[in-house]
Amino acid sequence: MAFPYRADHIGSLLRPPELLDARKNGNVAPEHIRELEDKHILRALSRQKELGFKVVSDGELRRNGFMGDFYDSVDGLDRDGSIARRWQSQMGVKNNPLRGIIVEKIRQTRRLTAHEVGFLKSHSPGDFKITLPSANQFPAIMYKKELSERAYSSYSEFLWDVVPIIRAEIQALAREGVRYIQLDAPRYSYYIDPKWRRYVQEEMGLDPQEALEEAIRADNACLEGVDRSQTVLAIHLCRGNNRSQWYAEGGYDPIAERLFGELNVDALLLEYESGRAGTFEPLRFVQHGKTVVLGLVSSKLPELESRENLVRRIEAAGRFVPVENLALSPQCGFASTAEGNLLSEEQQWEKLRLVADTARDVWGSL
Repeated sequence: MAFPYRADHIGSLLRPPELLDARKNGNVAPEHIRELEDKHILRALSRQKELGFKVVSDGELRRNGFMGDFYDSVDGLDRDGSIARRWQSQMGVKNNPLRGIIVEKIRQTRRLTAHEVGFLKSHSPGDFKITLPSANQFPAIMYKKELSERAYSSYSEFLWDVVPIIRAEIQALAREGVRYIQLDAPRYSYYIDPKWRRYVQEEMGLDPQEALEEAIRADNACLEGVDRSQTVLAIHLCRGNNRSQWYAEGGYDPIAERLFGELNVDALLLEYESGRAGTFEPLRFVQHGKTVVLGLVSSKLPELESRENLVRRIEAAGRFVPVENLALSPQCGFASTAEGNLLSEEQQWEKLRLVADTARDVWGSL
């Protein structure tokens, strides 16, 4: 399906303090938390409508992170364990724990997003997107050899056990009439950044090029069986976003030819808000007819970008992809985890207003 939107955002929005406080309070009834979620999702939908967005999101407000629906939908995890992951920020390097290590074969216990879709179908002012983590997101962060080998002999075996879960969810969403389904796939940045390529080779024991090719096959397998005349399928790539941090740097050059040429999606949502993402030149490998959603507005920093500079950058990207096949968004969500990035809610909405206004300047509509 041709990508029908000029202004987009990745999906997650900052959680209101009222909702965060209720979740931290162990005495708040689940029914009351659900009421708060409903209230603030309705508010977020209204703000997006006011800005003119033709596709909206519930802000992922029901999740504790962009991957939360997957973690909540499977058994087989050690939920008390953790594995350290290094992040970079303006403050330097720090370690963050990521919980949920595989200790048994995974067993799906519920649909991932059914609880989100019903409310959006009833209350969305127009098209809405549902975001899902890529199957490739999980092996590197959930598979720890000394613990997980009892369940799966390799990263690959675990990956291909995740694929049917993501594929079934995509197919269910398409049957339910969801017009826009987006995979979030920050793990492709492992093949961009030299230090993470070394990690893949030395720590995971994988050939980076072979791992990249398997990752593409796995994502394409998840996208099979969808009526593409009715549903937009997209994938979002970034270099990390937790609490305005990042873990990877580098341009798309090492992966562009394979990834941009072989992923069976209608749109690529690409981080491009800083020098960490490199140049636009790798966009020359994007297949004809695909849309590139340029992530030129930072969801990490509170400072508002210049509309004139955004227009210039869109024109520069147009040297490699026709401007009619481009769109605009922030580079990532505003709250990949529930704690959110280091800017205010009003700054978030000003960023999204900037996306909408710039899209009108360039394309005449959203």
